[in-house]
Amino acid sequence: MARDGADFLLEMVGISKSFPGVRALDDVTLRVRPGKVHALMGENGAGKSTLMKCLFGIYREDSGDIVLKGRKIKFHSAKDALEAGVSMIHQELSNVPERSVSENIWLGREPLHRIGPVKLLNHRKMREDTAVLMSSLDMEIRPSERMGGLSISKQQACEIAKAVSYDASVVAMDEPSSSLTETETAHLFKIIRDLTAKGVAVIYISHRMSEIFQIADEVSIMRDGRMIGTYPIAEIDEDRLIKLMVGRDDTHRFPPVESTPGEKRLEVRGLSSANPRSFRDVSFELRRGEILGIGGLVGAQRTELVESIFGLRQLSSGEIFVDGRKVVIRSPRDAIAKGIALITEDRRGSGIFPLLSITVNTAIASLGSYLNPARFLEHRRIESESRKLNETLRTKTPSMSTLIQNLSGGNQQKVLVSRWLMTLPDILIMDEPTRGIDVGAKFEIYTIMADLAKNGKSIIMVSSEMPELIGMSHRVMVLCAGRHTGTLDKAEATQESIMRLATQFE
Repeated sequence: MARDGADFLLEMVGISKSFPGVRALDDVTLRVRPGKVHALMGENGAGKSTLMKCLFGIYREDSGDIVLKGRKIKFHSAKDALEAGVSMIHQELSNVPERSVSENIWLGREPLHRIGPVKLLNHRKMREDTAVLMSSLDMEIRPSERMGGLSISKQQACEIAKAVSYDASVVAMDEPSSSLTETETAHLFKIIRDLTAKGVAVIYISHRMSEIFQIADEVSIMRDGRMIGTYPIAEIDEDRLIKLMVGRDDTHRFPPVESTPGEKRLEVRGLSSANPRSFRDVSFELRRGEILGIGGLVGAQRTELVESIFGLRQLSSGEIFVDGRKVVIRSPRDAIAKGIALITEDRRGSGIFPLLSITVNTAIASLGSYLNPARFLEHRRIESESRKLNETLRTKTPSMSTLIQNLSGGNQQKVLVSRWLMTLPDILIMDEPTRGIDVGAKFEIYTIMADLAKNGKSIIMVSSEMPELIGMSHRVMVLCAGRHTGTLDKAEATQESIMRLATQFE
């Protein structure tokens, strides 16, 4: 591959960055061509987001050079980067929920108009410019809508629109599709192709292999803060890409699930939501040592079902039995008391406590188990158990006192898995347990799930990933528009059979 600087719109050469106790980037070089989509891949903690934050002026690199359009540059802030033509869509949403869409789009660069000697915000122009922007991107979002009132996917769409609005020559996208449906992701790809057709370079970070092979022209792989290599997408396949990311042959994507389901642990009979537009008349059973997968398309009401079992949503009818006894679950406290735990789908909204440490985030659901006879918390035991669980899951962090908001998304998810394992549940409900997690960490979580099942725990796994459902489940239960359309044994569970049940509308 040529290394003539004229071939590249952006070059990051020899970038190194350290934090206390961690060398996040070690002599990393990334070169990006104009009009191309350059994928950046690696496990959580590999340094991808840190590299992009150095590019965007959020972090200052310790050493190395950034060259944009042939000129060496130094960004001291995100404002410098934006003014130079570099914009970024961040992995975590960073909007102002109580302000309108238009105010969020033009935040920090609001148009002004003069009334006599006074300059005021020109709200009309903001709304008009936002309407034109949304129309150009085929997004049906009203400029006057309150940002916090939008769905997560529409908020993410607004972040994409905001990045495009800067008319940048380089757009970095960090997990832009993480909250998008398949249709919305296809729309995102159309926007990306329109950008590259104008000569814009797009740096695309994603854990979704299918997206990389669909949209990227080149891919660079990082591991442990180092750049492993850059390849044309046509010259690499998925198996080799995974091996480069994790540093080992990862032909076996799923560990063997060796447990044999035993007696009935959980039984649900005729469960219906208090929300008439949600699930209705759902019945199923879960056995000791079993992993029961729940599949379905967007809108199937999978999350609503498991959250109702955990006491987060109201039911209109139905019965729940645990170990043969009828139970009444009106709250998560009731569910935990019955040995049920839930890892929620929305890590940011209902999972982490961002301003608390990893230790506290791990232990917070089981603090009552760590009281001494005087009713004081046994902090040393809490610290020890929290550390042990996070070491098992290979959570990458400088220390257990690190605030969880400073971890990558995948490592935050590992802490949440540790939290609920710490409660020692008999029934563990995992809603999209590997969303936003790299392939190496996925295998570790799968291994933990298989070990838990082997030791007699019962697991319900909600997943949108077909290979995950098929690879890890003893049985797959499928929902469609709130109805239970069928349950497949492992031998019957194929992508085709699951999809047939997932599209069995009334």
